[in-house]
Amino acid sequence: MHTELETAVLLDQAPQTKLFDKQPMQDKPVYTRSVKEVIKDKLDAMSVQKWELDQENAFFVGDLGEVYRQHLRWKALLPRIEPFFAVKSNPDPMVVKLLASLGIGFDCASKSEIQQVLNVGVEPSRIIYANPCKQASFIRFAAQHNVARMTFDNAEELYKIKKLYPDAELLLRILTDDSKSLCQLGLKFGAPLDLTEDLLQTAKDLNLNVVGVSFHVGSGCYDENAFADAVVRARRVFDQAEKVGLPAFSILDVGGGFPSNNVKEGITFEKVAAVLGPAVDALFPPEVRVIAEPGRYYVASAFTVCTHVIGRRTVVAENETQYMYYVNDGMYGSFNCILFDHQEVYPQVLTRGGKLALDNEEKNNVKVEDDKGPTFTSSIWGPTCDSIDCLAKEAKLPVLDDGDWIYWENMGAYTICAASKFNGFKQSEVIYTNTFE
Repeated sequence: MHTELETAVLLDQAPQTKLFDKQPMQDKPVYTRSVKEVIKDKLDAMSVQKWELDQENAFFVGDLGEVYRQHLRWKALLPRIEPFFAVKSNPDPMVVKLLASLGIGFDCASKSEIQQVLNVGVEPSRIIYANPCKQASFIRFAAQHNVARMTFDNAEELYKIKKLYPDAELLLRILTDDSKSLCQLGLKFGAPLDLTEDLLQTAKDLNLNVVGVSFHVGSGCYDENAFADAVVRARRVFDQAEKVGLPAFSILDVGGGFPSNNVKEGITFEKVAAVLGPAVDALFPPEVRVIAEPGRYYVASAFTVCTHVIGRRTVVAENETQYMYYVNDGMYGSFNCILFDHQEVYPQVLTRGGKLALDNEEKNNVKVEDDKGPTFTSSIWGPTCDSIDCLAKEAKLPVLDDGDWIYWENMGAYTICAASKFNGFKQSEVIYTNTFE
């Protein structure tokens, strides 16, 4: 029996009701079937209720069991480093409640994220306000709710904090080499090492409580050695703090940038852990608490989105018949990750001609089609009237018709969280399951 998971309320209805008592979420069931079985059940329900309004809208299946597996994997490979989930990656309420029940911390970037986490019973000590440049009213809100731990990277922020929250516990966010990351956060945040000593002196002069150092190697980092290099830089700033006479630092925050379970080649989480763990142990004594801010690591592989083909256009290019498909979620919705997070998404046929076509195999007693037929160069477009709304420019797909379905895996990070309702299209709903065994 996996009592931790049951405490996280994925299986037992009674604890689920108790866990959700702070928000009206009891109407959100958590299934215990495979993702593909849940998808099939959803499509079967649509065929029965085919005249129901909006019943063919795109939808997600969120696998909370996959989130839990990622948590166990983290604890096994980086046992010293405490995860603080980056809420911004996916603030889905069920994900947040699950992780809160597992006792991990949370990296929040705004008043709303802090409030969401507090609302599910997370203690203020389990929150880091990891935004180096904060709105004044948000700092006051943090002070009112005893969320003391927060980051800074410039002198102006120190003066602001001195005025609004002088008892805050501060971490100096330093600049790292993020040249090998898809999203180079150093363009916006992080104090260069030639300025950090002066910032520490300013904090001392203001009698502020600096307790440690934080960094972020960038989102989508593709060189695990960037983590070790950043740890070396953090060690230097720890030594600078001692030089200027600040009390010994007690916290190191190694940030985010950790690859999720869907990354099987190149930089994997195993490679990062093999570099980061020993680097931390070599440079920081056991009494230094080490935390991290994983986001996509937990959720990317846990969500699948299913889109309905709402239109097809046949074109002839270079004497080849090609197809343009239009689906009912797009760049302004769940696929904003293409534009904002540099993600590559991969379409797969879900149904064709009303028949299931999941991976051309039989899984969990779900019978699927064996013959997809010839494939054609195809592009896939979202539902809006904007030509930027292209999800895949060149995909090889069989001929699909209106009413067929396409699914996209690994869609849990920086997707629905940034979705808009542009052109009046609804955000895709989430159906939950738990595949943990």
